[in-house]
Amino acid sequence: MTLDASHNSIGFNMHQRLLAANNLTLAHIARGAPLAQTLTCIVNGIEDQNSEISGAIFLLDEDGNRLHLGAAPSLHQDYSRAIDDIATDVGVWADQHATDIMIQITAENVEAGQFWRSFCDLALQHGLYICSMIPIRSSTNRILGVFVAYSQKPDQASDKHRQAIVDVTALASIAIERNIDKAKIKKAEDNLLESETRMALAIEGSGAGIWDRNISTGEIHYSAGWKAILGYTDADITNRIEDSYTRVHPEDLASVQAIIQAHFDQKTESYAAEHRIRCKDGSYKWISSRGKVVSRDMEGQPLRMIGMTTDITAMRALSDRLQQNVDLITCLTNEIRGLVFQYRLLPNGDAFFSYVSEGIRDIYEVTPEQVADNVSLIHKVIHPDDFTNYCASLEASAASLMPWYHEYRVILPRQGLRWRHGDARPCRLQDGSILWHGFITDVTERKRREIELQEFATIDFLTQLPNRRYFMARMEEELARIQRVTGTHTAVLMCDLDHFKIINDSYGHAIGDLVLKHFATILRDKLRKNDTVGRVGGEEFAIVLSGADVTEANIFAKRVQQQMAETPLVKGNVAISVTVSIGIAVMNVTDTSADAPLSRSDMALYRAKENGRNRIEIAVD
Repeated sequence: MTLDASHNSIGFNMHQRLLAANNLTLAHIARGAPLAQTLTCIVNGIEDQNSEISGAIFLLDEDGNRLHLGAAPSLHQDYSRAIDDIATDVGVWADQHATDIMIQITAENVEAGQFWRSFCDLALQHGLYICSMIPIRSSTNRILGVFVAYSQKPDQASDKHRQAIVDVTALASIAIERNIDKAKIKKAEDNLLESETRMALAIEGSGAGIWDRNISTGEIHYSAGWKAILGYTDADITNRIEDSYTRVHPEDLASVQAIIQAHFDQKTESYAAEHRIRCKDGSYKWISSRGKVVSRDMEGQPLRMIGMTTDITAMRALSDRLQQNVDLITCLTNEIRGLVFQYRLLPNGDAFFSYVSEGIRDIYEVTPEQVADNVSLIHKVIHPDDFTNYCASLEASAASLMPWYHEYRVILPRQGLRWRHGDARPCRLQDGSILWHGFITDVTERKRREIELQEFATIDFLTQLPNRRYFMARMEEELARIQRVTGTHTAVLMCDLDHFKIINDSYGHAIGDLVLKHFATILRDKLRKNDTVGRVGGEEFAIVLSGADVTEANIFAKRVQQQMAETPLVKGNVAISVTVSIGIAVMNVTDTSADAPLSRSDMALYRAKENGRNRIEIAVD
């Protein structure tokens, strides 16, 4: 055999062995053998005992900054031990050059870089020569590792060996990527299993049931949890959708079908309905059923729908009881004569009614809807003279958190002037706002009675002039004024109708009463706004002329006498003329009480009567 023939024979035999090894490697990959076993098969296939060429695969970790031995030949134990030692040194070197490894491996000519030279130096320390180094790349050109060919002698690699190395490197890339994909799939499966397990436990723990409806075939499948909600077993339930509708309460069926159809027609994002459904024992439960179409055909017609059912019977019963309580409270507050309310004042000063009863229609002649966020409508009907005090009372209650009590007037379109009484308790909320719970009532009649009682206590019933008690109180106020303001004057007049007893005896007490009323009218007509008149005895009347001196008082008295003379009381065809005697005194700042000037004017009146009546006398201080 010639040298060339021998060489060709060796190349052919090597090719045959590599082909067989590659087929074995593909078989390993196809059946999903472990990566280490597959890579070992690859490096065993490259070993050529004649040329003493062998190989090793070093893999990059996920971060791409550390190399570790992936496979070394198992056919040559000496090589294997040396490669193991090299792998240890490579790991140490990689730790020291972590940032450079990826850059150098990805270089266009890896064998021209520092990484190649460092690797060769490490190999020589263990008696091996590096023949070739080829990066192992993924289908996306990502570096997965390097294939290293080595020998115990220098310059053993030939072009045929290099081609073989390229082939097995491609196989290594397939095996490594397949292993990575397999790991990703396994991780995804594990995550999915974990998620499904959690979902199953969550659903089981929640007491919910799952249903899966095949819309095309009219079938629906229920989970065990769904059946348990209603007390059914597998044997009690068919998978026909028409049978499921027979369990829906007749009063709810049309609504449920309409909601489902709306979702089928893509009018809603999902299906959601609360309805009653028949249990195995014939009773009905309230359920919440929610679902969604998960697949449609090319024309948009629904194919499959999946959903969940929960038992809301207890929740519905509680809701019904709460609604009954709300209805009861609302009914009670609406039936009460008056306004039940919640009024809230926010930290920024805004205010609104968070609740008002129907009584607001009578109290303020507005509707609950109108004042939901507009308290100005209430402010508009409060009497202008009372509005400032109304606001101040609320502010004081908010500042002190003391109960709010306030009476004020309102002017309403239909009812006119009315009195209102507010009674509320404030509390401070967490956000700093103040919330009042209270009641407003109509106290117009009470205020009217109070005014009447006040009038009864201060007004003479016959003449409708202030009585002695009220008149004396006004005199005390006037005395305090002149004592406080230097240089002011006030006159006090005492008037007495002359021969009044004769009028009573001649015409009767009824006529006498008319005479008294006639004289009271004349006095009222002559008084100024700041003057005061009162009936202080049977036919005795007293007058306080604020700011008047003796001269002015004398002029006033003469006018009264003149008016009495010119306008006698006419009863039937009889004119009853009455004269009046008047005594005048002046208040002094030295007077200790209102009785002093009144007594002086009374003494002047006595002199007027002693001196012939129908006279005016002035008291001498």
